[in-house]
Amino acid sequence: MRKLIESTLVSLDGVIGDPQLWANEYFDEAARELALEQLSVSDGMLMGRRTYEIFAATWPAYTGAYADRMNSIKKYVFSSTLKSAEWRNSTVIGGDVAAAVDELKQQDGADLVMYGHGQLGQTLLEHRLLDEVRLWIHPVIVGSGTLLFRDGAHATMKLVTTDARANGVVVLTYRPA
Repeated sequence: MRKLIESTLVSLDGVIGDPQLWANEYFDEAARELALEQLSVSDGMLMGRRTYEIFAATWPAYTGAYADRMNSIKKYVFSSTLKSAEWRNSTVIGGDVAAAVDELKQQDGADLVMYGHGQLGQTLLEHRLLDEVRLWIHPVIVGSGTLLFRDGAHATMKLVTTDARANGVVVLTYRPA
């Protein structure tokens, strides 16, 4: 069975929205290597429509090992409104998100990865489909924006690893308890 790993950038005050405005200076060579390592052992990426639209408009213009992997990895886009996905190796999936993700996890293959924790992440957390949650806590207070967890979110997690990076970012890895 494949594992589904969520990797999310978050500020000290719990903001995940618009990380390109506050997290880029912390995405150094060591962070790129760690992120590429995860992408290299994954053979699929899950994302919601908004993440897909941002990534599809950005990543095709970049080159290098990390960008090449982002552009080549199989992408599963969960949306009730998007009808087609033009970014290479992208497939739109509508309908019952939990059932579709459970089916993907049952297939043969390597890990699945997901960046961010929007509606898709909330749904997967509610249905206990996330096998690991990696929170990249950044040493910055943003002050406003989309928060990591929504009102009513509930899950019990177990801390399995901590990684304090030289740039002040701490990566906390949790698994469902």
